[in-house]
Amino acid sequence: MTLDVLRVFCGPDGRHGNELGVVRDGARTPAREDRQAFAAKLGFSETVFVDDPERGVIDIYTPTLRLPFAGHPCVGTAWLLDVPELVTPAGVVQARQDGEFSWITAYARWAPPRTLRRYGTAAEVDALAVPPPGEWIYAWAWEDEAAGRVRARAFPGRDDGITEDEATGAAALLLTHELGRALNITQGRGSQLLTAPGPDGEIEVGGRVRGWHPSPTD
Repeated sequence: MTLDVLRVFCGPDGRHGNELGVVRDGARTPAREDRQAFAAKLGFSETVFVDDPERGVIDIYTPTLRLPFAGHPCVGTAWLLDVPELVTPAGVVQARQDGEFSWITAYARWAPPRTLRRYGTAAEVDALAVPPPGEWIYAWAWEDEAAGRVRARAFPGRDDGITEDEATGAAALLLTHELGRALNITQGRGSQLLTAPGPDGEIEVGGRVRGWHPSPTD
């Protein structure tokens, strides 16, 4: 297998972002149990297996489960493959590049369930301790409501070593759907996610992607 490691939703200075593993020759590892084992070995919040790079057919795994859709894997893989769309089990994800930003179009109904928990101030979100495993919590507060600026942190609540998710596109989809407006989200240590609602329930999610050279792996 050949593995690309990306950082998705980097901050304006190019730092931070959520790490993502992308196996471009995923068709060489067709068995789900082998893919799951490899994702667990890598330990990233998500790993993508590309089954057809020309058509953009992908398969997404956390260290413990398979996902029909996830935001930062789709943004990162669309940037890496430079394709106009991705085919996921949830549906076809439209993709585009706009300057330094990579964008996808998806629907909130595709996102796995999350608890959106609002706090009064960004400082309260900053001060949160990681909760024990349980529900998936997206903690957020307005930094500047008029400007649509949000401070957020994400706690997956899983017992797989990922105690806090640095940047979470699916949760940004859900929050955008709930608030019904474009958002500029600062998540984790300094990652940036941009969103914009569109017609018929569509929501765009975008961010900066940085990558490393691919490397062979067992």
